[in-house]
Amino acid sequence: EKENIKVFEDFIAVELIVEDGRCLGAWVFDEKRRKIIPFIARVVFLATGGGAQVYLHSTNPSIATGDGISIAWRAGALIANLEFVQFHPTSVYSREKRERKFLISGAERGEGAVLLNLSGERFMEKYDERKELAPRDVVARAIDKELKERGEEYVLLDLSPVGEKKIKEKFPNIYRHLLENYGIDITRNPIPVVPAAHYLCGGVKTDVNGRTSIRGLYAAGEVACTGVHGANRLASNSLLEALVFSDRAARDALEFDEPVPLGVRLRFREGKESIERIVLVHMRERIKKTMCDLVGIVRNDYRLSRALRILRLLNEEISEMFSRVPVSRDTIELRSLSDLAYLITLCASMRKESRGLHYNTDHPEPRKEWERETVIG
Repeated sequence: EKENIKVFEDFIAVELIVEDGRCLGAWVFDEKRRKIIPFIARVVFLATGGGAQVYLHSTNPSIATGDGISIAWRAGALIANLEFVQFHPTSVYSREKRERKFLISGAERGEGAVLLNLSGERFMEKYDERKELAPRDVVARAIDKELKERGEEYVLLDLSPVGEKKIKEKFPNIYRHLLENYGIDITRNPIPVVPAAHYLCGGVKTDVNGRTSIRGLYAAGEVACTGVHGANRLASNSLLEALVFSDRAARDALEFDEPVPLGVRLRFREGKESIERIVLVHMRERIKKTMCDLVGIVRNDYRLSRALRILRLLNEEISEMFSRVPVSRDTIELRSLSDLAYLITLCASMRKESRGLHYNTDHPEPRKEWERETVIG
């Protein structure tokens, strides 16, 4: 709303312009005119959010494809802690509404809702004495194990112990939303739920002032990794990233007074070969499926090494394709998802222990030597 700020809608960043370790702007795709144009700037901010769409089940909007992490990594910025992906244990399962999962908070379980498998049996007591009141990551792992062992696609969240009156009083929005959008009356029927990727605790490595390893490039919000979340984000602490560290970054950027050098070399080659959209869709689904099956809530060395082989090959294939075909939203997001999937898997493969959101059955305990960040250059 400020007069000195110009907003460019339907523009997508493609690559950062970096020379001699300094970020000088970005190549940006104008969706309406189908053109790639350079934006030159003294300071560049990444505020692109997370990338939980890299998984089959996600609570994030469809645009959360890790674009900022992807372009920063390709430009040479340090990336940290991407193995720590937070999964919310209870999102509504639906084959029809796959793009973004509706979140069922833990408050319902706090009021007495229970988790059942498809045989109608409570199962949380097998995994933790606190049952449904265990922490999010414990509940998510338990559901994941139950689904894999039984070969089922979802479990059931039963609110009947809460009582009809209390459900309508305490959870009116959830009651109304599920009735209107899914045809589920939660006072009478259980909710099909599945764990869904929710938040990336890692990202582009920054200091507490939002500075990345590239001069003139700042990052703030979920795209950044300040280290504030450690190995497992506490509820609402994402506000620190979005409000506190973004404010610090903005103030620090005002002090960055290196002028943009003259004679910046600008060259961007775009491919001309055509590609069918269905090919891009299939590649996108393959990435999501690989991440869900091999780099999900519960990991092991074999799954991670297999995923790394698959994703490395896919990443090379997608990079080559990107250089041959015209740039579009679909190709940009596909490349971002491919990069992000590879980086998450690489970080997870490096950490030979279990800590916070990263759980590896071959290394089930935390290890002293891993009380540090996982950094990829």
